[in-house]
Amino acid sequence: MKAVKGWLLGRTSYTQSLPGARHHRTPTKKRVWITAVVSLITMFVIGAYMFPHHRNSACYMFSSNGCKALTDWLPPSPRQFSDDEIAARVVISEMLSSPRVIEKTSKIAFMFLTPGTLPFEKLWDLFLEGHEGKFSVYIHASKDTPVHTSRYFLNREIRSDEVIWGRISMIDAERRLLTNALRDPENQQFVLLSDSCVPLRSFEYMYNYMMYSNVSYVDCFDDPGPHGTGRHMDHMLPEIPKEDFRKGAQWFSMKRQHAVITVADSLYYSKFRDYCRPGVESNKNCIADEHYLPTFFHMLDPGGIANWTVTYVDWSEKKWHPRTYLPNDVTHELLKNLTSIDAVSRVTSEGTGEVTWTRCMWNGIKRPCYLFGRKFHAATLNKLIDLFPNYTSMA
Repeated sequence: MKAVKGWLLGRTSYTQSLPGARHHRTPTKKRVWITAVVSLITMFVIGAYMFPHHRNSACYMFSSNGCKALTDWLPPSPRQFSDDEIAARVVISEMLSSPRVIEKTSKIAFMFLTPGTLPFEKLWDLFLEGHEGKFSVYIHASKDTPVHTSRYFLNREIRSDEVIWGRISMIDAERRLLTNALRDPENQQFVLLSDSCVPLRSFEYMYNYMMYSNVSYVDCFDDPGPHGTGRHMDHMLPEIPKEDFRKGAQWFSMKRQHAVITVADSLYYSKFRDYCRPGVESNKNCIADEHYLPTFFHMLDPGGIANWTVTYVDWSEKKWHPRTYLPNDVTHELLKNLTSIDAVSRVTSEGTGEVTWTRCMWNGIKRPCYLFGRKFHAATLNKLIDLFPNYTSMA
């Protein structure tokens, strides 16, 4: 019987065929070449990982043709932070670690971004009445000095400047409002509102919802389309990677720690100030107020935001600006529907648009999403005042 050259497990009758010393062979040249090739490939992969392709250190060692394919296949190498980034992240981390203290004297700062007179002051007066000591009002009027009808809004203007939609001046106005509101140490929650915003809930409901929430309500989602990630500028690198670029509505409600880091930021803000505008790179039209805060918080405190806003806006008309509600639109049924919405939908700008839904959770409990609504036409004021006692009392 011819001997079998190998181990045959469980077959005791073949023990005589187990290889002995007479079967030993010296390594062949083929094995040496295999070892050399494997070693060379290993060294190449390690070098490509340690020295990313944008530094031209490894990927172009042999050929530039396979550079992109190789780096796409390799796991991403950890990005080295600059001194400025390290300093910014250390300071922000320290600010976020400060304990949040909510007391009986804690207030909500209502910050109005408006061209001039606020058409819904009478409605806001009705909303705020009887809750003195639990709120403060700040007005950034970018064009005209407001004419007031409510005592709560009298002499509440801050130093204002021109605001251009889509430009960094919008962010400047938001930061200016936050800076003034932070001067009062009792302000613990900060909500940004426009001249077309109206309250959808009672003051007590709104106060408890915002003040005792464990997150800030900053809208943030990933839009891979031309009006999302497509607006990222290469000039923002390396501090703002394309994969971290996010989009969201500008209307926020944030806790004090987040307000502090927003006004303290200079590094990431400067990237948006210098490059998030038309004409920087080809035909990209970066809109600062849609990207700065979502990107900033996604990078630095993603777990600290809800990723949706408490201000309702109707984008169903698919235009550059949201739907405006007119007097005939304002009914008890409409307001009831707005206050019962418990999930947020987003539509990407990629292709025909992909719709995603996010359930609104308040401290882990499913709750309705919205406390405020926009855009309401000034002519709806009287209707809203008439309906106010009924729609704000809905559970």
